[in-house]
Amino acid sequence: MYAITSRHRMLAWSSFIGMFFVLLAGALVTKTGSGRGCGDDWPLCNGKFIPAYTLESMIEYSHRMITGVVGILVLVTYIVIRKYYGGHKEARYYAGGTLFFTVIQALMGAAAVMWPQQPAVMALHFGISLFAVASSMLLVVWMYGTSPYDYRSNARVPRSIRYLGWGIWLYCCGVVYLGAYIRHTESEAGCIGWPLCNGQVIPYLGGASGIVFLHRVAAAILLLLLIILFLAVRRYEIRERSTGLTALAVGLNLVVLAQILSGAWLTLAMNNSHVYIFASLIHNVLATLLFSLLSVFAIRTWKRR
Repeated sequence: MYAITSRHRMLAWSSFIGMFFVLLAGALVTKTGSGRGCGDDWPLCNGKFIPAYTLESMIEYSHRMITGVVGILVLVTYIVIRKYYGGHKEARYYAGGTLFFTVIQALMGAAAVMWPQQPAVMALHFGISLFAVASSMLLVVWMYGTSPYDYRSNARVPRSIRYLGWGIWLYCCGVVYLGAYIRHTESEAGCIGWPLCNGQVIPYLGGASGIVFLHRVAAAILLLLLIILFLAVRRYEIRERSTGLTALAVGLNLVVLAQILSGAWLTLAMNNSHVYIFASLIHNVLATLLFSLLSVFAIRTWKRR
C-alpha cells in the first residue's frame, strides 16, 4: 500500500469533473434535440470523421469527443488505483464502478444513435450517468477520508438512520428517472405555471400534465424526507456528541431545495429558449450533486453501522 499523493487526488478530481462535463454535454444534446445530429452513424458523424458544421452535428459530436476523452481519463484512474491502492477494496470498487458505468453509458449512447429507443429506455441513460458521477465522487471522498486520525469513523450510526438514508437514496433514483422521462417525452409543457399546475392544485392527471405533476409531488416528498433525515441525524449526534453527518444532511436539504427552485425557474423560462437551456443545465447539475451526496451519505452510514 502507498500513501495517497496529491497527484493521485488530482487524477481522481479530474475524473469526477470530467464525468460532470459528460453528463452536462448529454443533457445539452437532449435539450437541443441534437441526438440525431450525426444521423445513425457511430462513432463517425454522418459518415465523416469531421462532421458538417451544423449546430446539431457539432453538439452531438462534441458530446462524443468529451465522452471519449473522459473515458480514457477514467481508465487511467482505474489503472492507477489498481496499482497503488490495490489493497483497498473500497477504492477499487469506486474506480471500477466509474469505469463500468462510463462504458455502459457510452454503449447506450451508441445504441440510441443506431437504433432509436423508447423514452423509457432513453431515460435510463441519464441514470447510468448519475451512477458514474457518484462513483467518481465517492472515490474523491475516499481519498480524503482514509486518515487513521478521523475519530468520527468509529461512531456507530443507528439502524433507523441507515435505513432511512438508503430508502431516500432509492426514492431519489425514481424521482430522477421521472425527470429524465419528462425530458425524453418532451412533456415539460404539461404544467404551465408554478407552484400550481395549469392554474390548478390537482390538474388533469392524464398525459403530459400528469407526468409533470407527479414529478413535482415526488420532489416535494423528497424534500420532506430529507428534512426528517436531518432531524434524525441532528438528534442522534447531539445525544452521542458526534459530528460529521449533520453537515452532510444540511447540504442535502439545501441542494434539494435549490433543485426544486431550479425546476420552478425551468417552468417559468419555458418561453425563452436561451434561458430555458441554461436553467435546464443548472437543474441537471443540482440533480447530479444531490444524488452524489446521497450516495456519500448512504455509504458513510453503512461503513459506520
